[in-house]
Amino acid sequence: MSIYRRVLAYYRPFVAPTVLATLLTLVSIGFNLLKPWPFAVMVDKVLPLAMGGSAEVDLYGSPLPVGRALLFLCIAMVGFHLLAGGLNLITNILYVRVGLQALLRLRTELYAYLHSLPLKFHDTRRSSDSTFRVAYDSQCIQSFYSKGTFIFSSAITIFSTFFIMWRLEPQLALLSLSIVPMMVLAIHLYAKRIRTESTEIQERESALLTQAQEGLSSVKMVQAFGREEHEVERFRGHARHSLEANMRLTGTSMKSALMVSTLMAVSTAAIYFVGSKHVLDRTLTLGELILVSTYIVMLYQPLEALTNLAWSLEGAAAAAQRCFEVLDRADEVPDAPNARTIPQARGEVVFENVSFSYSPERPLLQKVQLRIAPGQTVAFVGGTGAGKSTLLSLVPRFYDPTEGRVLLDGLDLRELAKKSLRNQISIVLQDTLLFSTTVRENIAYGRPEATEEEIIEAAKRARAHEFIMAMPQGYGSQVGERGSHLSVGQRQRIGIARAFLKNAPILLLDEPTSALDPATEASIMQTMEGLMKGRTTLIITHRIATVHHVEKIVVLGPGGVVEEGSGPELLALGGTYANLYQSANLGA
Repeated sequence: MSIYRRVLAYYRPFVAPTVLATLLTLVSIGFNLLKPWPFAVMVDKVLPLAMGGSAEVDLYGSPLPVGRALLFLCIAMVGFHLLAGGLNLITNILYVRVGLQALLRLRTELYAYLHSLPLKFHDTRRSSDSTFRVAYDSQCIQSFYSKGTFIFSSAITIFSTFFIMWRLEPQLALLSLSIVPMMVLAIHLYAKRIRTESTEIQERESALLTQAQEGLSSVKMVQAFGREEHEVERFRGHARHSLEANMRLTGTSMKSALMVSTLMAVSTAAIYFVGSKHVLDRTLTLGELILVSTYIVMLYQPLEALTNLAWSLEGAAAAAQRCFEVLDRADEVPDAPNARTIPQARGEVVFENVSFSYSPERPLLQKVQLRIAPGQTVAFVGGTGAGKSTLLSLVPRFYDPTEGRVLLDGLDLRELAKKSLRNQISIVLQDTLLFSTTVRENIAYGRPEATEEEIIEAAKRARAHEFIMAMPQGYGSQVGERGSHLSVGQRQRIGIARAFLKNAPILLLDEPTSALDPATEASIMQTMEGLMKGRTTLIITHRIATVHHVEKIVVLGPGGVVEEGSGPELLALGGTYANLYQSANLGA
């Protein structure tokens, strides 16, 4: 399906206002075509009679005094202008409203689909590029509509104007269209180049946004290392690339515009020359020549605009292509056609011959066999890159195994609806993600329907209630961007309160204390012990001390599971776990 047909599909729900606006446009064009006639009548009928001494003018069968006839014609000029302008205002409002509604639809669909795509998609892309597509590239949908409606009104104006010119003087009418083939050739010559250069601008602007976002979000580190000048130079480099791309497109557009305007100037001069000869030969009146000259402007203005519009559409098409590139991306972790829902899981998690790799040449997990009983706590330890976080990511189906199955209560996760599955899981990460909103909304993020009492109870269980109440607006206090108004430990407690409130049977803890000092870590672990009670818990950590006492520890090494058992059992084996234990200075 072509880009233009796909864009058109976004306007199908807005057929009624579009039809109304189209009808009003046709009426408005009619009044526009009438605007030059009163002056032509003045030149051909009123002024010659008045200059010849006549006191009255026969104005279309109605004898009128010259002064009154002139006044009537002037009022008619103003009236046609007001009627055309008023209808044009109404149609523009309708067109803009429909265009903005389509923009809202595309932006929302694009944003929603980005949220539904698996992490593998986001891992390979810059977040700022996705942001640019949602915020800026999506505006192409409104451009298409506004330009499409302009094309329609321009086409009607051109055909109507040509028809009137043909009735006035066929030779001049034909002469006025002599430049059309050359204009079509100019559009064809420049269209592909403009689309390519427009695409380059979108990519350059996206890279510029990425640089600005990374630099400003890391301003603390930049200042700490005195790298301000370095970051500014990097930004200047991206800005220069964007400038150069814009200059290339501007140069191409200006050359094409000069070519078209020159063609129109030559054609207009030829029409004035031939028209003046007709007046001298008395085959055309001066008023009719004025009409023709006015209609030439009315003919060529939309023709020139249409050529510029054709190139603008190429730019919009480049942006649309970037939007549809995302929407056409297949969901690699889709819901099955008859996906099942589960009201409440028991919490048995089984990894059955699970293998996973991010790329065929780099296998990460191989033939993992593991059963986690309902309510059991299992810790995963191992060196960096052993696949601990990846293994946990398979449980909520952030990824699907390359081979094998992950089961929940005996059901393959791929048989379950993702939303239903993830309702059974709470997650606490190393760096708790908070949104730029209130403490209350952040705690209730997993259960937005929760009551105030339930939110406060969850905060108390996470030992967060006291510091929350010490904040200026309590639970209504803003946490700042990514929780910047809170300490690391406070953010973790908010994350734990969120997990308490969700009350899911499965709990995933990914390095929940690695960024904390020992005292805060000990306090947080005491809180999390209450959270883990009665839940199937999978915990990842590099700090052996925090998990040495849990009932089951799984040691991951190259390719998968290398050891499993309790802490003392694994220590007695003298293998990988014992080495990790000794390296952490916990032995002896």
